[in-house]
Amino acid sequence: MMALCVRKSRDFMINRFKSKMGSLGLIHFSSCSSSLTRKSPVLVPFPASFAQNHRIPEREFGNSPAHFRFCSRRFESGKAETLYDEGDANQVLDLPDGKVKFTPEMRFISESTKERESCYRVLDDNGKKIMSSNYVEVSREVAVKMYTDMVMLQTMDTIFYEAQRQGRISFYLTTVGEEAINIASAAALTFDDIVLPQYREPGVLIWRGFTVQEFANQCFSNKADYGKGRQMPIHYGSNKHNYFTVASTVASQLPHAVGVAYSLKMDRKDACVVTYVGDGGTSEGDFHAALNFAAVTEAPVIFICRNNGWAISTPTSDQFRSDGVVVKGRAYGIRSIRVDGNDALAMYSAVYAAREMAISEQRPILIEALTYRVGHHSTSDDSTKYRPVDEIELWKVERDPVTRFRKWIERNGWWSVEAEIEARNSARKQILHAIQEAEKVEKPPVADMFTDVYDCTPSNLVEQEKRLRETIKRHPQDYPSDVPV
Repeated sequence: MMALCVRKSRDFMINRFKSKMGSLGLIHFSSCSSSLTRKSPVLVPFPASFAQNHRIPEREFGNSPAHFRFCSRRFESGKAETLYDEGDANQVLDLPDGKVKFTPEMRFISESTKERESCYRVLDDNGKKIMSSNYVEVSREVAVKMYTDMVMLQTMDTIFYEAQRQGRISFYLTTVGEEAINIASAAALTFDDIVLPQYREPGVLIWRGFTVQEFANQCFSNKADYGKGRQMPIHYGSNKHNYFTVASTVASQLPHAVGVAYSLKMDRKDACVVTYVGDGGTSEGDFHAALNFAAVTEAPVIFICRNNGWAISTPTSDQFRSDGVVVKGRAYGIRSIRVDGNDALAMYSAVYAAREMAISEQRPILIEALTYRVGHHSTSDDSTKYRPVDEIELWKVERDPVTRFRKWIERNGWWSVEAEIEARNSARKQILHAIQEAEKVEKPPVADMFTDVYDCTPSNLVEQEKRLRETIKRHPQDYPSDVPV
C-alpha cells in the first residue's frame, strides 16, 4: 500500500513538472548540411577528421563531390530519461547545456590521446600529388597566380630585408617558409571576406591587389602611406582590400575578428572573417577568449594558426603540452583541422572548405597550419643564437613551400624555366623601382601625429604639439631633416 502511494505521488510530480516546463523541457535543433559549390569543383570529401567536433554526435560523409551532412548542432537537452533509483548507474542528468550520463567509475580524462592528430596533406615534399588525396581542384589560371604571387612575396622579403640592413628602413619582418599559408589561404577566399592579420600575412594583400608601391610607401613611412607614417614598417592596412591594419599587440586581433564576424552574421552577409595568429599567440588570453566567444555566438570566423615552431626564441615545447593547437578547438566546441602549411594545395582546400562551412552553417573553424619560420623573427632577431643552423637550412632547402608548388605546376605543364626567369626578374625590377620611388616622396608633416583621432583636438594634445615643435627648433640635429615641421 505504501509503495502504491509513493508511485502515484511520483507520477503526479512528473506530470506536474512536464506541464510547468512545457516546450522548455525538450529542445531540438534541426540537422544541417553544407555543400561546396562555389567556384571550383571538389573532387571528393575531406577526411572525417576534418569535421570532428564534440557537438556533432554523428557525421556522415557521402561519396558525391564534397558532400557533407551533419546532425544536430548542439547536444540534445531535455528531461531526464530515468529517475533516480539507488544503484542505477545509467542515470542521465539533465543540465541547461545538455544531458550528461553518470558513471560509477572514477575516470579522469587523459591529458593527451594515444596518437597525435593527423596532418592533412595533398602534395609530398617533391610536389607530387599523394595517391587518393582529397582536395579542391585549382584551375591553371589560379595556380599560376598563386605561384607568381609567392615569387613576388619571396622576392619582396629578400629586397626589403636588405633595405633594412642598409639603414633605408627601420624595421622589417619576413614570411620566408610561410608563403603557402599566405597565398593559398587568400586564394581560397573572396574579396568580400574580411581579414584581420597578425603581422606575417602580407601575401594576402598581394593576392588582393595591394601594389608593391603601396608596400614600399608604408615601409618608408612617406606621405603616400595610408597610415601617414604613424605605424612601424610592415604594419599594413587597406580598407579597399578589406584588410584591417596590423597591430603589434599579439593576439589582440582575435576577439575583434569575432566581433566583426558576428556583425556579418547579424547583417546576413555572404562572407566570413579570417584572422591569423602564430603559435605564440595561443598563449595569450585573447586567443582563448576569442575561441569561446566565437563558439558561443556561432560567428562565421576562421582562425588560422601558423604554428611555425617558434614564438621569437621560445619553442613550442615551452608554449604548451597539448597536441599542438588543433586540439584546443574541440575544448571550445569548434570544428578544427591540422594542415601541412607548406602544402599550397592542402591549405587552399582546407580554407576553401572552412569558408563554406563558416558561412553556410554559421560556425567558427580553427585551422592549425604546421610550418617552419625559416627567417629570423624580425630584423631585430638573430635566430642562430637559439636554434641550429642546419635545422634552418633543412627547411629552407628541402621543405620550401614555393619550390614544392612550382614542381607541381611544372608537372601539369603550366610552368617552365623561361617563365620562372621572367617572373623573378620582373618581381625584382618592380620592387627596386618601388623603393626608389618611395624614397623620393616626402615624409608626412609633424601635424599628422596629432590628427584623425578626435574631431576637436583636446587641449593636452595641442600643448604636446606645441612643445614638440619648440623642441625640434631647439635641437634640429636630433630630428630627421626631411620631416616637415
